[in-house]
Amino acid sequence: MARSVSAPTPRRKRKHPVDELLPPGKLAVYGVQHVLAFYAGAVIVPILLAGAIGLTDQQLVHLINADLFTCGIASIIQSVGFWKVGVKLPLLQGVTFTAVSPMIAIGLAAGGGTQGLVVIYGAVIVAGLFTFLIAPYFGRLIRFFPPVVTGTVITIIGIALLPVAALDAVGGGSSPDPTNGRYLAYALGTLALIVLIQRVFRGFMATIAVLVGLVVGTLVAWALGDAHFSAVGESAWVGVTTPFYFGWPQFSVAAVISMIVVMMITAVETTGDVFATAEIVDKKVGKDDIARALRADGLATTLGGILNSFPYTCFAENVGLVRLTRVKSRYVVAAAGLFMIILGLLPKAGAIVAGIPHPVLGGAALAMFATVAVVGVQTLAKVDFNDHRNIVIVGTSLGLALLVTAQPDIAKAVPPWAQIILGSGITLGSLTAILLNVVFHHVGRSRGPAVAGTPGHGDIRLSQVNEMSKDDFVRAFGKIFQGPTWAVENAYAQRPFTDTHALRTAFQDALFGATPEQQRDLMTHYPALGSQAVAEGEAGEMSARDQEAVGLTRLADEDHEEFRELTSEYESKFGFPLIVCVRDVRDRNQILQQGRTRLHNSPTQEHAAALIEIAKIAGHRFDDLVADANPIHTARTQRYENLQN
Repeated sequence: MARSVSAPTPRRKRKHPVDELLPPGKLAVYGVQHVLAFYAGAVIVPILLAGAIGLTDQQLVHLINADLFTCGIASIIQSVGFWKVGVKLPLLQGVTFTAVSPMIAIGLAAGGGTQGLVVIYGAVIVAGLFTFLIAPYFGRLIRFFPPVVTGTVITIIGIALLPVAALDAVGGGSSPDPTNGRYLAYALGTLALIVLIQRVFRGFMATIAVLVGLVVGTLVAWALGDAHFSAVGESAWVGVTTPFYFGWPQFSVAAVISMIVVMMITAVETTGDVFATAEIVDKKVGKDDIARALRADGLATTLGGILNSFPYTCFAENVGLVRLTRVKSRYVVAAAGLFMIILGLLPKAGAIVAGIPHPVLGGAALAMFATVAVVGVQTLAKVDFNDHRNIVIVGTSLGLALLVTAQPDIAKAVPPWAQIILGSGITLGSLTAILLNVVFHHVGRSRGPAVAGTPGHGDIRLSQVNEMSKDDFVRAFGKIFQGPTWAVENAYAQRPFTDTHALRTAFQDALFGATPEQQRDLMTHYPALGSQAVAEGEAGEMSARDQEAVGLTRLADEDHEEFRELTSEYESKFGFPLIVCVRDVRDRNQILQQGRTRLHNSPTQEHAAALIEIAKIAGHRFDDLVADANPIHTARTQRYENLQN
């Protein structure tokens, strides 16, 4: 009788850290940490609006409770998600600061007080529905957000938020006092404690460094008489927000248009926050993810108008907390959303959180916001700054963003409709980066499949490539491989090329179809990783461009020696240099680790591995040539190519 063979047990697919459901205790602690870091930013918009349009203290308390309650719902929608709503990343939702000035203008134009408030809510509801409906179309614009744009936007977000942290550090907007030594001590002490915990501890303790800093800082301030909780006794135990508490919404065409403009600007900021968070948690995002995030923004904004709150967006403040703690689970944000709902229903609990002194909060915020800027710098490290166009895009965007951040009153020099843009460094810098990227990389090129750009000779069209002589072909594409040109010559023999993909494939076929002797000779022409010859340009422009992607042309003496020892040992064993496509790795340590691992391989395996790495390098160099001719096909947008189909 034949023996039955049991089917192999299928292996479970490992969950991404973003989708990991942590134990209840950790969820609670991490969630509270997010709420404490978020609280001051969450309530500042209602406070500013209430003061500007003449609401009473009682009405302000209701606005704050409604804001927290809706923040909680919005955060759960964004992080947990349902249907096609919610990006399912650890993104907290909060009221956008971009809407403050337009809402004040709408409220005052309608007569102020609750009369102005219901007109604001009418505009908020319509703008939320508009955002929900246009979300999928906005998501298709993702190809206009390559690393040069997203890195710039993320950096601007971090830098533009630092003055907010600095204002808290000196006492907050209501009573700033930069000369107060105690304020400085609380801020720097909180920051120092967070850094110390990060340095000394590992694991769980390190992930709650911000929470510990806030709690310890508040307790010290309370012991010294600088933290007050009198509002706790004066607050009610329960406060439920009801729909249309201030009256039925009223609709004004001008107000609606103004709020739609706000939501379009906010969509740009949300896109930047989604990319920043995806970069932190190492998860790929596409046009569908952007559409889901914007649908959540739109739905939350519509709910905000119904539940007496305001327009919502992903809160950049908490992006920094995700990076600082390295806790990637989106359910932590969902837990924070649940706590905010509770705070919105329990004014006394909210009053306790509100008792955190501004300087303590400012010290923690300095650490969180700066880490957002660092994420932006990491993204910009992937950008080719040999291309002067990218320098102009980043430099101009940063410059304008800092101009508005450093001189916020500059917005008063333009008409009210333009103040929406000039009123925020994040908004102005983001829009500038997007528009300049379009101008420099997508506009003004002649039509047709340009496949290569040669300095001083303009673009080369595919039809011209097919008509080239062998010498011209080698001159145009010879730099794709290091040293000998036989691979390029063999690719030439495969003409005519139907498209750029066929041209790329011809180079690959030429490389892998060569004799082992030719392949080995080609390998010997690649320079050592981190060598001085590359740093000084002696190995050619392409090699310098390859290796500077992760800073191998700027190594410190100690790092240079480490690379020299590894590459020497490798070449001594295998007879050719250690070849790694450094543009595909994250950092220098990964290169060193890969090289040490490959030292244990057989010569045959390393011959094959080196060929594969050469093919990857050639692919990037081919993309560079294409970028010089037609940036729409540049390697910087390759990660989004599947989104454009």
